Amino acid sequence: MSEAEDFARLMRELKERAGLSYGALARRLHTSTSTLHRYCKGEALPAEFAVVDRFAQACGATREEALDLHRAWLLADARRRAGAAEVPVPAPVPEAESEPTVVVSPDPELEPVARGAWYRRRAAVVAAAGVTAGAVAVALLAAAGPGPGAPHAGGSTGTGSGAGTSAGTSAPPFAGSGSASAPASTGAPEPTPPSGATGSAGATAAAPVQPSASPPASAPGRDPVVPLKAAVRSHVWTAGCDHAYLSERGPGSVPPPPVEADAPAWASAQRAVHAGTQIVEVTLHGTGEGAVVLEDLEVRVAARRKPPAWNVYQMSQGCGGGLTPAVFAVNLDAPRPLARPVAGNDGGNTLPAPSFPLRVSAAEPAVLRVEAATTGCDCDWSLDLRWTGPSGSGTLRIDEGGRPLRTSAVPGRPVYGYAPEQGRWVR
Repeated sequence: MSEAEDFARLMRELKERAGLSYGALARRLHTSTSTLHRYCKGEALPAEFAVVDRFAQACGATREEALDLHRAWLLADARRRAGAAEVPVPAPVPEAESEPTVVVSPDPELEPVARGAWYRRRAAVVAAAGVTAGAVAVALLAAAGPGPGAPHAGGSTGTGSGAGTSAGTSAPPFAGSGSASAPASTGAPEPTPPSGATGSAGATAAAPVQPSASPPASAPGRDPVVPLKAAVRSHVWTAGCDHAYLSERGPGSVPPPPVEADAPAWASAQRAVHAGTQIVEVTLHGTGEGAVVLEDLEVRVAARRKPPAWNVYQMSQGCGGGLTPAVFAVNLDAPRPLARPVAGNDGGNTLPAPSFPLRVSAAEPAVLRVEAATTGCDCDWSLDLRWTGPSGSGTLRIDEGGRPLRTSAVPGRPVYGYAPEQGRWVR
């Protein structure tokens, strides 16, 4: 039995025991009845962890049943994205001194991307099997914090910060092998190619991460094993259908918008960058027997440039749902951007804001959702996740395959939406 078939079997068993119809469950998941039916038959796989979590809750799954379902989804999702290869974790180096904490003024209000008149027309939403209309921002299977004796992580290390170095790893979901890449330069970078524009990994949903670690005090001279694996999705759309890209190409040269699952390849082909906002989703789980404590998430902005005078292409003519995810919100225009926890809302019920510390293990994964926005720059940025585990402590660099993530503001740029009845992009 394949990983997808095993996942579908667990879904069917929970659905049948709950006695709920496909229609009733689909409404709770903010998806279509036919899509849910395909999930349960093993013909499609949810693109987001949040769908799995909502399904388990709707069916009244126990904690153990929910963990089994989540593990099955992780394995099936890893198989789906098996085109990318994992690179061995590099040898860690001593960490640099912690940077001083800087208090910044409240972030300026973030502005949404402007919509043209076409957007106000009611039209069918482009959808695909496995892509849902809602996503819980931070779905945590284990929310317990560290115990009083948990070790404390050192200062951040990683590409472009601190005295230490960190080699890039291609880390798709939990399998594979390859070779490590060299550290990135710490100088002022040249304009970054669009996400996924180079290499075969650009067409996959999982972006690599860069780990670094400091050895534990109890074992001097001995390198600890990095106890985390991460799968990063950098092309996550709001409600699974709403997003915008910036491209220098004219509307006559740009193909129709893709579904969310095909967005990395589409954006790479158009040399497009995220317009105004970018949502990054990181699925983490431990690799050893002990738990790993996630301590903090730091934002690194490598460069700010003047936004390019390109065109904005909206991926949908409007979509929505009753879910506003809880996220770590990042204002890239702030002098020192912070990952601010923001609560969400699900049909009038508050979704708690995410917070650190968090605990993950091999049996209890966690999903972090980060929403970055800019109204004033073409920004290169990345995230540093500080962790502490049985083997020591360190930092996990979250970026785009060794390159920084890239999000650009779109001040005054023309906005195009795709008109299916005309077969072309219109303003």
